[in-house]
Amino acid sequence: MATVDIKVPSPGESISEVRIAKWLVKDGDVVSKDQVLAEIDSDKATLELSAEAEGKVQLLAKEDQTVNVGDVVVKIDTSFKAEKKAAAPAAAPAVAAAAAPKAVAATAPATVSAAHATPVAKAMLDEKGVSADKVKGSGPNGRITKSDVAAYVAGGVNADAIALNGWGGKRDQSRVKMTTLRKKVAERLVAVKNQTAMLTTFNEVDMSAVMAVREKYKDKFKEQHGVGLGFMSFFTKAVTEALRLFPQVNGQIDGEEIIMHDYADIGIAVSSPKGLMVPVLRNAEKMTLAEIEGKIKELAVKARDGKLSIDEMTGGTFTITNGGVFGSMLSTPILNPPQSAILGMHNIVERPVAVHGKVEIRPIMYVALSYDHRIIDGKESVSFLMAVKQMIEDPKTMVFGGKDPGEVLLGL
Repeated sequence: MATVDIKVPSPGESISEVRIAKWLVKDGDVVSKDQVLAEIDSDKATLELSAEAEGKVQLLAKEDQTVNVGDVVVKIDTSFKAEKKAAAPAAAPAVAAAAAPKAVAATAPATVSAAHATPVAKAMLDEKGVSADKVKGSGPNGRITKSDVAAYVAGGVNADAIALNGWGGKRDQSRVKMTTLRKKVAERLVAVKNQTAMLTTFNEVDMSAVMAVREKYKDKFKEQHGVGLGFMSFFTKAVTEALRLFPQVNGQIDGEEIIMHDYADIGIAVSSPKGLMVPVLRNAEKMTLAEIEGKIKELAVKARDGKLSIDEMTGGTFTITNGGVFGSMLSTPILNPPQSAILGMHNIVERPVAVHGKVEIRPIMYVALSYDHRIIDGKESVSFLMAVKQMIEDPKTMVFGGKDPGEVLLGL
């Protein structure tokens, strides 16, 4: 009997143990090569464990168990072969042909009820409190996908469904074990409060000019580059220029030394079913607005699908987070260590402001810069935020270098 040992892969440098988050197969199942066997949580990302050969699996670890990198968690007996789907018979007696529809009708409900969900779809089901048997899967063999859950939620959930899922006046309790990623995030957040001298400075930005540019060019921009023109690319570009002017904001403390970076690796906070992820735009200072938008879209999709690699989430020098997408008016973002500063964007609200002695209604966004006062002085932090404000309020001069926005955005 030939067997193949499946070992826990290394999620990245310095990570020595992981948690078996969920088995996607049962002990004794016969699997195909490259079939996903389990989801594995580390303190930085969620990985998939795949079969390296076809055969019958023997699971050597339990769900929620913590295992070491390199441990053998599955053995595959390669003497077993996965069943191939039988081809439809070329011909059949008339009686058998007439009976076939009934057989299909009888077995169809069982196929649907046994359908399983993708990892992202499962997380969405848990988040929304929706039972899997309520959602019709459109994936292979009736598997429930992310879009299936989104379509179901968009159609609304009735009061009876809510009551069935435990929010109907009952006083039950449940305990859910924290994921490795969530525990690590919690530890780091507490460490930031205890180990840094974090302060926050605020300002407001008149978004009129950027909104006018976006409204004028967004359709042609999307047609030419295949991505939407959002506000994040403008802020990212403004931040990289402000970091050039105030390099201390782009530094970090390492023991008794300060590390200064002559590049801008910008972390963009994105929400995912597993929690907050911060993938990094490498050398954002060299990127065009189209390249920034394209990379943000790519990383956001990976985050939602649980496909982000460790390399894509490490090494940032500065972070931008946008609570405005959830309706936040004002907040004090927490540092993303070992970085020394983070910019918080918020929602855009029309407010009365004084313009040349007159009251006008303008679209205003409050922005916040949290920074480590051990390395960044108040003057630098305020000046940095003022520079970002000025570039957003005068994008033609500051972001587009005095050129016509259309020339830069559309590559004319």
